[in-house]
Amino acid sequence: MSGHSHYATIKRQKGLKDASKGKLFSKLSRIISVAIKDGGGANPESNHKLRMAIETARAANMPKDNVDRILKHAEEKANDVQEVVYEGFGPSGVAVIVLTITDNKNRTSQEIKNIFERGGGSLGGPGSVSFNFTPSGLILVKKIPEKVEEQLLKLIDVGVEDLEEVDDSIELYVSHDKMREVAEVVRSFGYEIVSQDLVQRPKNYLVVKDVGGANKILNFLNILDEQDDVQKVFANVDIPDEILAEISHP
Repeated sequence: MSGHSHYATIKRQKGLKDASKGKLFSKLSRIISVAIKDGGGANPESNHKLRMAIETARAANMPKDNVDRILKHAEEKANDVQEVVYEGFGPSGVAVIVLTITDNKNRTSQEIKNIFERGGGSLGGPGSVSFNFTPSGLILVKKIPEKVEEQLLKLIDVGVEDLEEVDDSIELYVSHDKMREVAEVVRSFGYEIVSQDLVQRPKNYLVVKDVGGANKILNFLNILDEQDDVQKVFANVDIPDEILAEISHP
């Protein structure tokens, strides 16, 4: 949607990220642990979920030695953690899915519930908002400014479900089981892949047209993102660029 920014794009534009490499290391370690536990072992060739987790770590510029170290310890800790997904509504009724990995479900559930309530929202039950999201693979390709049209024409035919030009990148949405295949084709064109990940893509968006409302929603989502057990946050918020500009430059 031209002139609008979705939450994932906003995070990239504003440089919202984990406060330290240590925190990022911890989150990636948990993702790999759950992938080993749920996906069928520590061999990435036979465990698709683990392979995706490793590719996510490498896309985050984790050195191979670090990834190997995480793998070694993650296998030992795999039975101590579990993946828990929360659904609910934030300020202005924005639909939110929160993916967590925890070794203490009761603690995590209470903390997530508190964040929703303090932010003016409420937790819902399973399925309360997920019907409005589609599981997808997202491949972010670095845009070549002088060849954007050529890039778009090439990329539209590589098996993508949708693509969108955003900021300095092109978002490719693909079936989650075709991410590796599509990524290999993209690289064969000589294009740089910035990141690739499994996401929940909203089917319908809540457009926020006032600065106050947008600020409240983004603050709420950022607090969720910063909670230690939270791995990913997905929301159907859509903020017009002129509103986002006022938030970025008050």
